[in-house]
Parts: sequence; C-alpha cells; structure tokens
Amino acid sequence: MRALVFHGPGRKAWDEVPDPVLKDDTDAIVRVDAVTICGTDLHILKGDVPAVTDGRILGHEAVGTVTEVGTGVKNVRPGDRVLVSCITACGRCRYCRDGMYGQCLGGGGWILGHRIDGTQAEFVRVPFADNSTYPVPDGVSDEQVLMLADILPTGYEVGVLNGRVRPGDTVAIVGAGPIGLAATLGARLLSPSRIVAVDLATARLDAAKAFGADVGIQVGTEDPVERVLELTGGLGADVAIEAVGVPETFELCTRLVRPGGHVANVGVHGRPATLHLEDLWIKNVTMTTGLVDTYSTPTLLRLVAAGQVDAARFVTHRFGLDEFMAAYDVFGRAAETGALKVVLSRT
Repeated sequence: MRALVFHGPGRKAWDEVPDPVLKDDTDAIVRVDAVTICGTDLHILKGDVPAVTDGRILGHEAVGTVTEVGTGVKNVRPGDRVLVSCITACGRCRYCRDGMYGQCLGGGGWILGHRIDGTQAEFVRVPFADNSTYPVPDGVSDEQVLMLADILPTGYEVGVLNGRVRPGDTVAIVGAGPIGLAATLGARLLSPSRIVAVDLATARLDAAKAFGADVGIQVGTEDPVERVLELTGGLGADVAIEAVGVPETFELCTRLVRPGGHVANVGVHGRPATLHLEDLWIKNVTMTTGLVDTYSTPTLLRLVAAGQVDAARFVTHRFGLDEFMAAYDVFGRAAETGALKVVLSRT
C-alpha cells in the first residue's frame, strides 16, 4: 500500500510500504476512506515530538471501513463504517477505568502516528478496536465524523471542560486555528456570555466569529490584555484557553485570566515557557494541561447526528488520498491558503 512516511525533521514521503496485518486478537484492519492532517503532525515534522522516529507512518484521525478483525474483537466486524479515534484504549488499566484513555498503561494512549504506524495510509491497524473505534451514525458524512477523531474532543475536553467554562463566563481563546475554533464551538455549548478570539491573522479572526466568537482581537493591532480588561470591567477572562503551543501564547493566557480563573493549555509545546509565579502565586489561578482522552466522543457524535454541531464546516480543502504532499503544503501554509482542515478521501 501507499502511506505518508516520516523520515526525520522536515522530511516526509508518499512511500510504498507493507500492508498492515493483525498482530493481536483485539486488532482490526481498517481501509481508510477519509483522513486529515493535524497541527500535531506539523509539530512532528518540525522535530517537536522526538518519540516519532524515521519510517513512521503519520496520522491519527480517520474514517474507514473495517476489512478484518482479530478473534477477540466483539463490537465491530468487516464491512462496518467506523471512526478511528486519535486515542487508543486498552479498557483495562487504571487510567482507562478512570476515563483517562490518553494515559492508557496497557499499550494505548496516543500511539497512532506516534509510537505505531498511523492513519495517513490506504489501510491502518487499529489496536483494541472495540474501545478505539466508533460506529458512524446513519446520515452522517465522512467529513462530519472525521472532525470527531481529534480536534472537536480536544478543544472540548482539554480546553472547555478542563477550563471549567460555565454559563455567563468570559472565555478568551488564544489561537484561532482548528483547535481554537473547536474550543469556540465547544464553549458555545455551555452558554458563556462572551467568547474572545485572539490571533495574528484577520482571516482566522473572521473564522472565529463565524464559529461563534463575539469579539476578535488582532495581536499587533490591539493589546489583548488591555482589551480583555476593558471588556470585563478590569477583571480579566474567567477562562483563558491556549490553542497555539508556543511560549508567547501561553504566557499571554496567564496575563489575560482573572484572579480565581482558569488557564487551560491545549497547544502542543516544543519549547519551554516561563511560568511567572512572581505574579501568579497570589491570584488563585488554576492551570491545566492535557492530552485528549476522547471520553466526550460519544456525546459529540450524538450532537453531530442531531444537527446540533456542524462539524463539516471545518473543512476548507479537499484532496484525493494520493495527494498528501499537496495537502501538507496547503495545510502548512494556512496563513496564506486559509486552510482550517484538509480532507483526503478515496475517489
């Protein structure tokens, strides 16, 4: 088969590789029908995730059709249309029993496209298939459900729920890329009084407003701290969500949040950030980090199936499954191309 293979920082190729095979009786083989590229894949290509080694097939999001299952698989069968989650769960370890699937001790967690071969291929092996795939509801398109493999549960769980967004809150979201927009959609479900989007790019701020942000602040044109203080009567944001993954945006969130508020870091960081405890120690600020656990995926699937969440609106560019190099180019130049999410599908 063909797959998008990582060959070290800055190097990737659409290579011919061996077809995946069942290794454990809980595995499934899934034919990839639709797949996307994540900002985390760009971090990998920059060298920010050293656990990813030369020869690894990238990708951790897909919708596909089951072609083969191990003898221990009970819930899915060949021919089923499934969402392949970015998080794999053994279902038996301490963390899985607590619903913290991203920290799975039994061989799961974020492994696809990280520690084992991933989804940016014609076929993928999915370990612990009963716990790591979800049936696609009737009437829901591949593009809609594909957004639930990673970005929607990530924005909702790691940003909105970890940040403890409540009705009436002012929520500042720093970064209006796909994850920031997912956090915007998720925050809207909890009825904040105001969502403030902060970004460098006018186009992304316009996208944030289309996704539900009330105010857009362009860094370099306005001072985000002054503007948020003005909007909140001098208090600051109840919740500040970091959705970029660079030191400057994390440190900005700590200045935007009010005393007693929450900073929820979602971004993937490849460099150290300074934690200014000399300012924060007295402010009763709660900070959270996290890898998505995907415990919210069933809820989000129901919302998408019911038409309450329009997940397909993230998709801005479409490619054939063999056009990965072009898709990466467009996604990697999002500031120029306007790309939010790209989808590659079988034609």
